Amino acid sequence: MSTQGLDDLVALVQVGGVTVLSGAGLSTESGIPDYRGVTGAARPATPMTYQVFTGSPQARQRYWARSHLGWRHIARARPNDGHHAVGALQARGLLDGVITQNVDGLHQTGGARDVIELHGALDRVVCLGCGELTARGRLDERLREANPSFSRDVVALKPDGDVDLDDVAGFQVVDCLRCGGLLKPDVVFFGEAVPRHRVDRSFTLLEGGRALLVLGSSLTVMSGYRFVLRAAKLGLPVAIVNQGPTRGDARCDIRVDASLGVVLTQLLDALPLAVTG
Repeated sequence: MSTQGLDDLVALVQVGGVTVLSGAGLSTESGIPDYRGVTGAARPATPMTYQVFTGSPQARQRYWARSHLGWRHIARARPNDGHHAVGALQARGLLDGVITQNVDGLHQTGGARDVIELHGALDRVVCLGCGELTARGRLDERLREANPSFSRDVVALKPDGDVDLDDVAGFQVVDCLRCGGLLKPDVVFFGEAVPRHRVDRSFTLLEGGRALLVLGSSLTVMSGYRFVLRAAKLGLPVAIVNQGPTRGDARCDIRVDASLGVVLTQLLDALPLAVTG
């Protein structure tokens, strides 16, 4: 990162009123791969859609077998320097809030508060029949009990928290204890829409601030890119820190292509301890 890039970020953030929009690139340093960034460029992204998941018992068996193994890695993941820096910036009063496209919960364990999880969270499970929310840890216990001898070598974790696995023979899926309905992680699958109330809350946060800071998102999908478009329409400055090009590069005022952990740690160190704006 150039000195100028850091100086520009410091000047933007030290005034406060910043809304953070984060993507998968912020979590790669915690061992969770992304779809389109540096770790995802060589890996084809073939996530399961909502329609396939709900329409096929075989698809649900495949998904839950893979996700059951992948959850062990997600549950062990720890926030990296970038997550901790975001939490520290918020604690200093420089961030109005955090909107994340990530489903790993690492912002919260890294110290951030009141995070808007656009795409939900893997640590919750929802019943598609009665709507009951339960902890993923409880489902993990039930799946272990139903599949005591199910074990496979995990080659690589995928961005959505499951693993590459073809052999799912014999894996037993469990249903909702309350109504017998289908269980699904409380995340937005491809083919689903982000709940409107989350989008509205995110726009309200953005519109009440003075700048948008994008961290680790290629902005390829409209789910995140729309916030850059709205910021530009409102005349709010936009800064993007990401490794590799993004869809929003032509619309940003500050662009830094570097490691998120390094950039955010340097930004935090360069800022005064008190809010100056």
